Amino acid sequence: MVVLSSLRKILLALAIVAMPVSMFAEVFVSVASAPPALPVYTQPVCPGPGYLWTPGYWGYGAAGYYWVPGVWVHPPTVGLLWTPGYWGFGSGVYVWHAGYWGPHVGFYGGVNYGFGYGGIGFGGGYWRGGNFFYNRSVMNVNTTVIHNTYNRTVINNTVVNNRVSYNGGAGGIRSVPTAAEMQASRERHFPATSSQMTHIQAASQNRGQFYAANHGQPAVLSKDTINGRSYNQQGRIAQGLRTGQLNSHQAARDLNRQQNIHRSVVADRRANGGRLTRRQRQNINRRQNHASRQIYRQRHR
Repeated sequence: MVVLSSLRKILLALAIVAMPVSMFAEVFVSVASAPPALPVYTQPVCPGPGYLWTPGYWGYGAAGYYWVPGVWVHPPTVGLLWTPGYWGFGSGVYVWHAGYWGPHVGFYGGVNYGFGYGGIGFGGGYWRGGNFFYNRSVMNVNTTVIHNTYNRTVINNTVVNNRVSYNGGAGGIRSVPTAAEMQASRERHFPATSSQMTHIQAASQNRGQFYAANHGQPAVLSKDTINGRSYNQQGRIAQGLRTGQLNSHQAARDLNRQQNIHRSVVADRRANGGRLTRRQRQNINRRQNHASRQIYRQRHR
């Protein structure tokens, strides 16, 4: 039995070593320095019925803090709500408390993420009869596409007035769970979906997302849907580099191609009031299709 116990410990240790750094941001991580302030950004329009907003936050990797863009996602099942993760100070370090899905929104450190997450509870909408109803005062929805809407003012509205991103410690938020949040903590929870984890991993591989490079102004602040093609491509490149299917020169060239596409998207949006025309979208998709084929051919030679 002692041998078996030791073997299990060894296997667990090997499994932990094999995990990518970005996964630790959702499992367990403690950091000596406080996370940066939350950047101010605009919420993209909701892509369609049933999508829920998950706020952006600072994750932590080998190169320090990196920004995980806020994004509209599909929950694991109808009726679930997202409780954002948060950084909390304790025993001299900042510890990450991962977000989760559940029937009610629980404690997220009192952090004002905006867009319905004002620090306590959630004012962005609710489920009823299998449909999600969106509060237009805090959610960016197109009422010609989404008909289940209402308008109710909530505290702090969509503006992140207090940009502090952690609870406790010097300069941190002083907040403790309410009775409702304590009750929510005892409900059945579901972790971030595999798509969300891919989204996090892609952010952790993008140099423009790291605070050391952007000084609090990430290259991508928010996304309309999870697994946008650029992030998906970057995840494939990172995976190819880790497995040896891509060498450093190939990976650098592929990442440079993605950066060029991103710059084109930014320029096109700026020229068209924040939107892309149909022709511009077609052009971007053609370029991404070409980039995807290049990555595939390099990884399968």
